[in-house]
This record gives sequence, structure tokens and C-alpha cells, in this order.
Amino acid sequence: MTELIVGPFNRVEGDLEVRLEIEDGLVRAAYANSPLFRGFEVMLQGADPRDALTLTPRICGICSISQSAAAARALADAAGAKMTEQGALAAALLHGVENLADHVTHFNLFFMPDFARPAYEARSWYAEATARFTATKGTALKEALDARARLFHITGILGGKWPHTLAIQPAGVTKTPDAAERVRILSILRSFRRYLDTSLFGAPLEEFCSLTTPADLDNWQAGDAGLFLRIATDLNLATLGKGPGRYLSYGAYPLIQARCTATGLWADGAVSPIDHGDIVEHVVASWMTGTAAHPFDGTTHPDDEMAGDGYSWCKAPRISGHTAEVGALARQIVDGHPLALALAPEGGVRARIAGRLLEIALTQIWLEEWARALDPTARFMGEFSLPDSARGIGLVEAARGALGHWVVIEGGRIANYQIVAPTTWNFSPRDAGGTPGPLEAALAGAPVEPGETAPVSVQHIVRSFDPCMVCTVH
Repeated sequence: MTELIVGPFNRVEGDLEVRLEIEDGLVRAAYANSPLFRGFEVMLQGADPRDALTLTPRICGICSISQSAAAARALADAAGAKMTEQGALAAALLHGVENLADHVTHFNLFFMPDFARPAYEARSWYAEATARFTATKGTALKEALDARARLFHITGILGGKWPHTLAIQPAGVTKTPDAAERVRILSILRSFRRYLDTSLFGAPLEEFCSLTTPADLDNWQAGDAGLFLRIATDLNLATLGKGPGRYLSYGAYPLIQARCTATGLWADGAVSPIDHGDIVEHVVASWMTGTAAHPFDGTTHPDDEMAGDGYSWCKAPRISGHTAEVGALARQIVDGHPLALALAPEGGVRARIAGRLLEIALTQIWLEEWARALDPTARFMGEFSLPDSARGIGLVEAARGALGHWVVIEGGRIANYQIVAPTTWNFSPRDAGGTPGPLEAALAGAPVEPGETAPVSVQHIVRSFDPCMVCTVH
């Protein structure tokens, strides 16, 4: 058996190293290391609870609205406040725009450039892949960046800026769009749809939403999505990087009547309700002191000596004692989309990317519906007042998966603040029972060719999860 350290990874948000144990040309075991401690949970101790709205979005420059939305929900829960109907709609628009942009960025800039590697130059699709996705030169990259920049004008209208907007508050949003701004938002979304229909899907996106089986995916030839699916068939990506087979979602975009997608934990072909009390973060393999605890009772005490059995600054969240994969595929499985359910047993690289493509199409449709429902004559902000002592939970879905904020307020200040980010779930180290996290489990069995120092199979698996390591170690 040999060992190989892979990292740092390019085209990954933040710092990541993976230690591989390799035997007979296959990964026998993997250990994911988040090597940079940041400590936002520590910074928030003793602060005014409202400071969470300012500080937590600074955790990340890619998914800052997700952190903002989770913080606002946690404070709203603590205050017993509710957003106005239009405030919740505008918050969903802001959040959906960010998630949609994240998905498009990941596909075009982070994931697909791997197929422009010289290692694949003998493949029939290589010339097309290099023309579309070579870093800084690919035509797909320019199209995606131009479309993304136009889409983000919506966050300027509703949020003032991106990233790190303060527009989302516990009782609504700070901006009431007027009729002209509503028209402009709809116009921006029409422009983005043209990009999706023409370039990414090569057909009306509703047609991609109507796919129901893996065979349907095999038959999809149009657009950059079709190029990926041809590559996936040729490289057998359907069998690469299978995760734990349990999928968790808190439900995306909480509107007044209900969340846009379902909440639950999918395992063994069925969805069960989530008991938030069953979430525990283990630290035996983390450079942390303390013991396993629910986030309300959890602590963030870094072990400066990095002693013991730890090998990552990431904690190891578990639900009902088990790992769970989170992300776009998980959301769509829990929500019951036929294609996602058909891909659930497959659960590897192809399934994760197909789930993200599916969600791109669905999110565009949702955004158009929400923009049409904006009512400039209605109230977008309600009233709220934080108590001196309370607890609150804020659960949302970032692009990369389930994101939770837990706040404890005592004497009008933050006594404890814990965050479990999507990549904390997916890239967690081992727990007290020695169970590997979802990425670590997915890497087991990956092929490693002789002489490879950064195995392409490992690169594909890691990027299929779309990690955000700065959120992982917040």
C-alpha cells in the first residue's frame, strides 16, 4: 500500500487536501483535510445578535446570500418573527439568483475544464471539450460569465450589491422594488433563459426538466449538457464516486405558504421527516477539543497543538448517527423529481452533475414565477424585536446543500453560534465510530493510474460535490 497527498486543489473554493491510501491501483481509503481554520463561530461570541446578519455573509464570497438567509431565519426563529409574503418572495429571488449563478459557475468554470486535460486527447469529444472549456479561452466560459454578470444585476436591484448584501432581514427585505424594477428583473431573466436554452441545454429548458430516466439522459445530445453526458458515458462516470446513499435537504426557499422544495432525509427508497435534535457534530477526527454535541450545545475550541487523532479543521456532522450527502441532487431526490429518484441508486459523478443541471432549469422557472408575483404596492418588511434570551434555528439550502445556523441568545448577546455548512456535511472527517464522511466514502475504489500525482478520477469526484472549503471551516 502507498500513500498520496493530493492538494491543494485548483478550481475549488478554499483550501483542500486529501490523503489517499492506494492499493492495487485503487483508492482503499481517503482522508479529507480542511487545512485552514477561520473561526466565525468564535468571532460571534458575545456580539449583538444582529451582528450575525453582517458577519456571517463574510464567511464566503460565493454563497454569502445563503449565509445571510440562514442568519435571518435563525434570528426570526429566536424572535418569533415572520417575513411578510412579499419579503419572503424577494428573499427567495435573491437567494435563487445566487444559487443559480453558483451552479452555472461550477459547471462551466470548476468542473468541465477537467475534460480539457491532455490526458483525454485521444477521446472523440476532446476537441469539442477543449474549444468550449479550456481555462480562460473556452467559448463556453465567456458565454457563462457574460450571462452570469447580467443575472447578478437582479441582486443589485433587490439587494444593493453582491456579495454581502444586508437586504435580507428576519421580517423581510429592506428594498421595495417599484414597477419598473419588476419589469427589469423579468427582462434580465428572459436574457438568462436565452443563454440556458441556446448554450447550456441547446433546447428549451422545460424539455430537460421533463427527463425521467437515466436512458433519457443517455439520449440527450444538445448543448453543453449533452457534451457532458456524452463524456460521462464514454468515461463511465455513472459508476465513479458513489456516495453514502442517504440524501438530506432542509427544503429550499421558505415562502409564506411552504418551502419551494420538500424537507426530509431520503434513504432506502423512502423520505423520512428530519428531527433536528438528531443532528450531532463529532470532533474525534477534528483538530478541536470537546465532545460530540448538538449544535445548540456545540463548542468551537480549536486544538492549537493539532494533537491526537485529528486530521482536519472540519467537524463531522451526523444525523441519527449516519452520514448524509447534501446538494442539488439531494434536494431533487427529497423533492421527488422522477429523474433524481432514478439517479439516487447511481449516486456518483454523473448523478451529481445531472442533478445540478436539472436544478439550473428548475430554478430559472421558479425565478420567473416569483418575479411575476412581485407586488410593488405591498409591504416587504415587517416588525420584529429580539428578546434578551432565546434560541433560534435558521435552515436554508445553499447551492451546495443544507445550511444551518443555530443561535443562543443570553442577556441580549450571542452566547453560542454554531454553523453546519453543506461542505461540512459532505467533506467531514471520520466520526466516533470511524465512519468516513460522504466524500471520503465516495473516493474509495477510485482508480489511480501509475505515476499519477493528482489522479483525474479523484479530481472528478471532488469537484462533483462542488466543495466550498471556506464555508466548511467558517
